[in-house]
Amino acid sequence: MAEKSFDTVILGGGPGGYVAAIRAAQLGLKTAVVEREHLGGICLNWGCIPTKALLRVSEIRHTLDRLDEFGLSCGEVKFDIAKIVKRSRQIAGQLSKGVEFLLKKHKVTVFDGDGRLAGAGKMVVSRDGKEIATLAAKHIIVATGARARELPGLEADGKLVWTYKEAMVPKAMPKSLLVVGSGAIGMEFASFYADLGAEVTVVELLPRILPVEDEEISAFAEKQFKKQGMTLFTGATVQSLKKKGKNAVSAAIQTADGKTEQRDFDRAILAVGIVGNVEDIGLEESGVEVEKGHIKTGPWMETSGPGIYAIGDVTGPPWLAHKAMHEGVLCVEKIAGVEGVHPLDKANVPGCTYCRPQVASVGLSEAAAIEKGREVRVGRFPFMGNGKAIALGEAEGMVKTVFDAKTGELLGAHMIGAEVTELIQGYTIAKTMECTEADLMQTIFPHPTLSEMMHESVLDAYDRVLHI
Repeated sequence: MAEKSFDTVILGGGPGGYVAAIRAAQLGLKTAVVEREHLGGICLNWGCIPTKALLRVSEIRHTLDRLDEFGLSCGEVKFDIAKIVKRSRQIAGQLSKGVEFLLKKHKVTVFDGDGRLAGAGKMVVSRDGKEIATLAAKHIIVATGARARELPGLEADGKLVWTYKEAMVPKAMPKSLLVVGSGAIGMEFASFYADLGAEVTVVELLPRILPVEDEEISAFAEKQFKKQGMTLFTGATVQSLKKKGKNAVSAAIQTADGKTEQRDFDRAILAVGIVGNVEDIGLEESGVEVEKGHIKTGPWMETSGPGIYAIGDVTGPPWLAHKAMHEGVLCVEKIAGVEGVHPLDKANVPGCTYCRPQVASVGLSEAAAIEKGREVRVGRFPFMGNGKAIALGEAEGMVKTVFDAKTGELLGAHMIGAEVTELIQGYTIAKTMECTEADLMQTIFPHPTLSEMMHESVLDAYDRVLHI
């Protein structure tokens, strides 16, 4: 089998991998991508995109249930879960084909199969157990992503106990649902199923839901979810999940006070984190160091293996598509010798959770800033004080900003409420540009918009708030 030579070979065609390939091709590097399933990876096919299609349906359902508030009326609102799932899958398929087109446009060679590192600058590609190609490249980028973590005794069976994949393609709507884990994945599914009428119970091991968010935001979210009818257990664990008949699962839930409750559900979703896809790709033989299920990397995404880099979820948290894309770009730009490339600053990576209400943040929480020894000034502004939010009928939410009291540096921003996942980028730009409170206060925000709350929160941190 003839060896095929490239400047760069990328293992994995997810957000990090395909973006790295496109940028590498733009920089004149002869590039190949090896992908064993679907271009676009988990994010496009089974994560970010199809879940947003599902959540859009639940948002509409929520609005339809409130038509009387807006002076509107209609007949009974019904839904067809099969059509909802079909639309979600069609959107994922459309975008996957879009990635295929983009790679073809940039003359990136795509190999359909499993890739395995095979010594310095080598990768073997196989399909159905048979080798189909041997690739040679000076630079190899591992972008194999991650998969759902499983816990002993809580393994998913795909029927009664789901991972995110099964949760996105339900054949029928469960009347009751247990969600194990209250991070972004868990709370997005909790919102979707709750808004479509399921009785949802969430169990979180840590003392609060959405544990990576600012404590004040978590508390606000908990209040809203309970108001919606969700049952939330924090500081709790699911001791076991057992099949009960053909269409139910029994959960033993140990609550924060140490007592154990036995509860039955139609279905359960496991959302207890993810683990990197590091197995059977030749990392050990290539000298690539793996720690706690993820590949260790340096500032330019280089690994301990000569000529081998790693990007995205396989390198550890934050497990976000936009972080993977950014890593892919900076990695290939460094390889190509582009001037002015900067290492990733994780403090400038925004996080978004598309539950209802939405949650978004960037930088340090108030507690984390204080823990780092910073003297802080904190500003807050409620959605209730914003004309656009009230007009939209979405007056529940808040914007919170954290500044260094001595320098005026924006340390963090935290938001909960309608469309905050679209607003957070304003603060992300401010952090990247190292704006101070003065820069933000002097910026003119359009009226009437939700974005005005971002301005007011900054003003509040310096005792200049205008509308509360």
